[in-house]
Amino acid sequence: MKRKVLSRLLTASMAAAIAASMVGGAVSVSAEEDGYEALTDENGNVYDLGGMEVIIRDWWSTGEEPEATDDYGEARLDYIDWVQETYNFTIKQVAISDWGSTPEDYLNYVTSGGDDNNYVWILRSGPEFVSAMASGLMYDLTTLDCLDFTEEKWTRNGVHELCSKGDAIYGCSPAVPEPRGGMYFNKRLVEEAGISPDDIYEWQRNGEWTWDKFEEVCEQINADTDNDGVIDRYALVTDESEMKNEAVWSNGGEFIGMENGKYVNKTESEETLTALNWALDMMAKYNYKPEGAEWDWWKTSFPAGDAAFMAGQAYLSANELKDMEDDFGFVCFPMGPSAEYYTNVYTDNIYAIPACYDADKAWKIAFALDAYTDLVPGYEDYNDRLSGYYDTMRDMESVDETIEILCENGFTTYHDMIPGLSYGEQFLWQVTVDNPPAAAAEAVRNLWQGYLDYANGDSDEMPTEPETEAPTEAAAE
Repeated sequence: MKRKVLSRLLTASMAAAIAASMVGGAVSVSAEEDGYEALTDENGNVYDLGGMEVIIRDWWSTGEEPEATDDYGEARLDYIDWVQETYNFTIKQVAISDWGSTPEDYLNYVTSGGDDNNYVWILRSGPEFVSAMASGLMYDLTTLDCLDFTEEKWTRNGVHELCSKGDAIYGCSPAVPEPRGGMYFNKRLVEEAGISPDDIYEWQRNGEWTWDKFEEVCEQINADTDNDGVIDRYALVTDESEMKNEAVWSNGGEFIGMENGKYVNKTESEETLTALNWALDMMAKYNYKPEGAEWDWWKTSFPAGDAAFMAGQAYLSANELKDMEDDFGFVCFPMGPSAEYYTNVYTDNIYAIPACYDADKAWKIAFALDAYTDLVPGYEDYNDRLSGYYDTMRDMESVDETIEILCENGFTTYHDMIPGLSYGEQFLWQVTVDNPPAAAAEAVRNLWQGYLDYANGDSDEMPTEPETEAPTEAAAE
């Protein structure tokens, strides 16, 4: 017996967006008693996708919908049942390629003309995607009037901006943005230094969790507790690249930006250089790094309680930190002086439709994807990113406050989208106390401009990178 479903409300903006449907004419909405409301064509007929099977193709899914574990999960399954039955299609998400082969698999699929499958491809951001856009291998989603790119579902994660070229949009994502970098702290160690973990969350709530506040706390934590002349309680142990990255983004800086539809070099901006200099200074003063340590020493050092703070990604709570004996908290990376609020850098996967599909097939696939990923009635404000973190974080504030902020406040940056440009090896790993940020930025200025000219379509020639010394041990990151 089909589950009873809640009423679906269509906003005026959604109705307007679909009004100029592919089949032409006005679109009406036909209500079902005690059920959702279905979209209909100009003749009042509910859209019928003809029993087509749509496959969202990724590198991790099983093809099965997850079992419901709460009221939202149950309502979500109800809605999926209704959508597929109402519009006469089926949809599943399944791993077909793997992470490494996906770009090449997509290229081969489109250039060979596709097949009878109806794929939505999930792709990773990167230079391969930019090359595919430039080569006309991505369907321009703005030509599919069943997708409304003023709708929050498509705009909240910035993927459509990442995948835009002129007025065209070649990729998007309906997902809540993935929370990324923040600052972990060891509750035992901060308490031993006379700092309450609750105060750290309070500073975050009040907008007082800044670079200055963080340095004040680090200065209080770093100590020679047994008076032997050697620091034995450290404030920081961290992945050095992560610390640099998060410092830049927390200050409103970036490495590659977008201005007037063109990729631009931002490494020499005041926000970026200030952040990198600050990060180097903080690590020189407070970072715990044993002599001869491997590049990833922090993965075991922070869980072992060697230092109080670690800049790190939210997913570490379920991996490197899952067996940590001490309790830990998780806050946003502290704000830099040029920032207005805490921030997240969007790095979500991209949903794309192959350009080899004809207009009718592409429209139907897009309609199915839009319907399948619509917000569940009654749960429009539900954040499905949060649920997994309740099991991996150690307190509610980490999820209800920090993860929530990172999901809601962020921006798109473009350093991974430029063919030839490797911002880590070519720039970030070269930024050290002995090779300050301004010098490192100057060293790559001309090379990067060549890459940007090529990516922007202002040059037909990809520049050749000059030979350099082997990267430092940090390159393993």
